[in-house]
Amino acid sequence: MSNRKTFTSDSEGEPLVGYSRAVRVGPYIHVSGTTATDSRGIVLNPTDAAAQAELCIQKISAVLEEAGASLKDVVRTRMYVSDIERWQEIGEIHRQAFAEIRPAATMVEVSRFIAPEILVEIEVDAIASD
Repeated sequence: MSNRKTFTSDSEGEPLVGYSRAVRVGPYIHVSGTTATDSRGIVLNPTDAAAQAELCIQKISAVLEEAGASLKDVVRTRMYVSDIERWQEIGEIHRQAFAEIRPAATMVEVSRFIAPEILVEIEVDAIASD
């Protein structure tokens, strides 16, 4: 695929597991699951699901910009949470970011993440409007 472009971060996990931060093929951009971790793999805001969700969206916004798109181009979000009882606080952050866009969205509870301090992971699909 000559029009396939991958985007990486400084995550140690990408080469270890064999994935990209994001992949763009034509106008389609798929952003991998994003957590509130810093470049050293340290989980930020380990008890605050809303703050973690906000950091996830900031990181997603940055890679979308690098790929030639923005949050307004998002057509699908998936939110994985460790405690579905916290859906409202996570959902509020999602609403703040996407209220005008209103992408298709899913939120599901998962049994655990790679690190127990991770409370939310978000992935998105976008179609660049060029």
